[in-house]
Amino acid sequence: MVHARMTTYDSCMTMLSFRVDEDEADDVRKWAERLGVDRSQLLREATRRYLLALASERDAEAWERQPLNAGERALEGVADWGPAEEWADWADATR
Repeated sequence: MVHARMTTYDSCMTMLSFRVDEDEADDVRKWAERLGVDRSQLLREATRRYLLALASERDAEAWERQPLNAGERALEGVADWGPAEEWADWADATR
C-alpha cells in the first residue's frame, strides 16, 4: 500500500521540535503568510542562515590563527587595479 505525503523532500530530513513563546509563534505564522511559504520552510531557512553566520565566525578565527602565506598573497595587488576599462561613457551610447 502506498501512502501519499503532503510534502515532498529532495533528501532525507530530520524532525526538530522546540518550544517558543506565543508571540514568536505568531510572528512566524505572520511572516510565513506574508512570504507565501509554510512555517517549516521559514524555520528551515532561518536555521540555515543562522548556522552559516555561526560558521563564518569560526572561519574568521581560523584566518586569524593561520594567515595567508606568501604564495596565497601573490595576487593581492591585483585587487587594487580596478576595472580594466572605463565603462561610464557607455551609458550615453544607447541614447
